[in-house]
Amino acid sequence: MDFLKNTYSAQIENKAKELGFDACGFTRAEELLEEKIILRNWLDKDMHGNMHYMANHFDKRTNPSKLVEGAKSVIVLLSNYNPKEKQQDDEAPIIARYAYGQDYHFSIKDKLKLLFEYIQENIYPELEGRCFVDSAPVLERSLAVKAGLGWIGKNTHLIHKKLGSYVFISELVINLELPSTTPINEACGGCTRCIDACPTQALSLDRTLDARKCISYLTIENKEPIPSEFKNQMENRVFGCDICQEACPWTWKSRPHNNEDFKPNHNVLELTKDQWHHLTQEQFSATFKKSAIKRAKYSGLKRNIDFLK
Repeated sequence: MDFLKNTYSAQIENKAKELGFDACGFTRAEELLEEKIILRNWLDKDMHGNMHYMANHFDKRTNPSKLVEGAKSVIVLLSNYNPKEKQQDDEAPIIARYAYGQDYHFSIKDKLKLLFEYIQENIYPELEGRCFVDSAPVLERSLAVKAGLGWIGKNTHLIHKKLGSYVFISELVINLELPSTTPINEACGGCTRCIDACPTQALSLDRTLDARKCISYLTIENKEPIPSEFKNQMENRVFGCDICQEACPWTWKSRPHNNEDFKPNHNVLELTKDQWHHLTQEQFSATFKKSAIKRAKYSGLKRNIDFLK
């Protein structure tokens, strides 16, 4: 039986890579005991800021088996989004790399559904489960670590030895039992480049992120005016950040992606500093029609741009 399960895992991994995923790992659908304590402490210290949803569905967030009745395994998948291209105007307000192209949620979910169908048709007809792409109470980085896909760096990102941290994480929680992938050792060592690089001091040595100080939080999740204490600390960022990832030597080694689904929107990359600062509602709607940047809404993006002045 173990031989069959290993064969199933190999088939699933091969199919995942055929569909365009860059890495695949497996772990048990069970309660995340250590992470449960860490999350509770983080929430109790209000480090989630106004992200009140992080406190919702606590039991489901810390136990993937509660997301799917009869769940036995979690298939964790990584998609490299590290782009070759960059924004053309060096003085233009900066956006996070993941927002260069179309919103990733849709294309990845489509691939997850295809992988689910493959397993159901070729391996386990009784398959039941759900697909998740940043869309449910799932501790995706912790699951990726347990599935042997990397470790949590001091910048709190998942770091994969070959892909670095510019990866989208997605999951299939299913009722098919599969062998867990062996976790790997963390490899940050004594490096603190990410902590040192963070202009707002949002990171700490214990791998804790104070979201209230994080530029990504301040420019996306935060719906209030950006606190004046962060004036001149944003380093020209208006949607997301990437600074702690840019400082990471593991990310320097990662190769650019070749996924057509993540190709940049050149209308976004070619915006000049002047165009950003004079962006209208109509231009916002047209330029960011299928972009993750829509999440900030025009009012939020304008607030971020004006804060730089």
